[in-house]
Amino acid sequence: MIIRFKKLSENAVIPHAATADSAGLDLHACIGSPLAINPEEVVSVPCGVACCPERRDVVMLIFIRSSLGRKYGLTLANSVGVIDSDYRGEIIVPLINHGSEPYVLEPGERFAQLVTLPVIFPQAVEASELPDTERGEGGFGSTGKK
Repeated sequence: MIIRFKKLSENAVIPHAATADSAGLDLHACIGSPLAINPEEVVSVPCGVACCPERRDVVMLIFIRSSLGRKYGLTLANSVGVIDSDYRGEIIVPLINHGSEPYVLEPGERFAQLVTLPVIFPQAVEASELPDTERGEGGFGSTGKK
């Protein structure tokens, strides 16, 4: 599947896969100078690109690169970014530093990844009753640990 990317800044880097079998495309920080992210600080990091997948039945999900989460405590401030197939604005990624030290994000650094998945478009219908199930209304932890 093809995703077309438009550079919105001359410093932008078109997302690309690190290896032939990578599930996602690496996103690069499109910033003019190093950006220090202090502990518990939230910042919005522009990627300098907009995109258009060739199919409308996909969603693009943004995740932090695993090394940044494990080594430095960086995560997405919204857990997972969701880019609908009809969004044409700049990709901007909100990060939070859960680490104990500031993290310095460098211009052009690969810091997140864009994973594309198929979508089944749901149709919401109001119902006065729902069919019973074995689980019923059991919520968090109701099915046990083992």
